[in-house]
Amino acid sequence: MPNNANSPTKVVTGVVRLSYANVWEPKSINGGPEKFSVSVIIPKSDTKTIAAINAAVEAAIEEGRGKFGGKIPGRDALKLPLRDGDIDRPDDEAYADSWFVNANSNSAPEIVDQALCPITSRSEVYSGVYARVSMNFYAFNSNGKRGIACGLGNIQKIRDGEPLGVRSSAAEDFTPDDDSEDFLE
Repeated sequence: MPNNANSPTKVVTGVVRLSYANVWEPKSINGGPEKFSVSVIIPKSDTKTIAAINAAVEAAIEEGRGKFGGKIPGRDALKLPLRDGDIDRPDDEAYADSWFVNANSNSAPEIVDQALCPITSRSEVYSGVYARVSMNFYAFNSNGKRGIACGLGNIQKIRDGEPLGVRSSAAEDFTPDDDSEDFLE
């Protein structure tokens, strides 16, 4: 069910992996306005999601005709959201044999579990978790840049995954120090 029939520019992915998951609090990227954002890593084997994204991008190009001066520019003149992880992130193992889309939003996504119950614990959804994501594609034309952007909708956690990044836990960083002196005496 990767595409929602109500909107040709909306896609609900199959199972993907989240990276750079700023889904709990907005964050500024490259000095821009603060937004909720995530990099959605899609296995190349998920041809249904890729086909749905390509169809949504085409629909967004058509819907954005007015932003492009009434004419549809060639694809090579547009910045497109679907990128090849093997080409654009060759040194990042998480992106191997995958496509990816960077999605963002001014408002927080709803985050739910498989039973559609809200998830409120920040430790439950992180970079590396497997999820389904709803996204909406739309045209932009600003500051001389034209293309299709991806809006972040909602997130459904499917299962845990190996966390991405090099963050360690407090238990890994420290050991109990029974020999410490009580410096307040």
